[in-house]
Amino acid sequence: MIEFVNVSKSFWTGKTRKVILNRASFRVEIGNSLGILAANGTGKTTIINMMAGLEKPDEGRIIRTSRISFPLGFMGGVVAKHTGTENSRYIARLYGLDPDYVESFCRWLCGLGEYFDRPVGTYSSGMRSRFNFALTLALEFDIYLIDEGMPATNDVEFNRKAGGVLRERLKNATVVIVSHQPRTLEKFCRSAAVLRNGQLYMFDSLEEAKQLYDYENQG
Repeated sequence: MIEFVNVSKSFWTGKTRKVILNRASFRVEIGNSLGILAANGTGKTTIINMMAGLEKPDEGRIIRTSRISFPLGFMGGVVAKHTGTENSRYIARLYGLDPDYVESFCRWLCGLGEYFDRPVGTYSSGMRSRFNFALTLALEFDIYLIDEGMPATNDVEFNRKAGGVLRERLKNATVVIVSHQPRTLEKFCRSAAVLRNGQLYMFDSLEEAKQLYDYENQG
């Protein structure tokens, strides 16, 4: 479970204060995947980062009682000067997993060939995205966090394999995904919410959320 209790978060842009959340309270339950609809620039990535513990709220509490992933495709523990092999084995030990398994899984999913034994800092942005994505999928969580704005990869084979692994993971896990496109959420979520004026409005279905979201965008 992830629970936000009277959480506030804002940023000073240099001219005005941008409010992301204003005393917002909501809960993500295990077994009920949630999609969050929000227009670009309204704070989608900030909310996901707060769920992961990468950013702290200005006020309020965030309660986590489950194993929660980093935003899918992001791994803060990766060291650029170390190879894919070294990084994957290090992350495995951090999470108490078999280093041989995590290394083998990442090698298979990434498809980086000889580059897997080179420093991650030498990877292209696409290669690094594939490596980070694979590392996250190598670890099993109760709740996976997906940010629509995360770096993407155009590698068709990788996307096919990663998509299959993710679907398998989600048979026994919950997902929270933020997006500005309702069709992105249709693949994963039963319930949905709309981020609007610093509040998260929760709905039992995506269709209900889309009605408010479409109204806001037309207005």
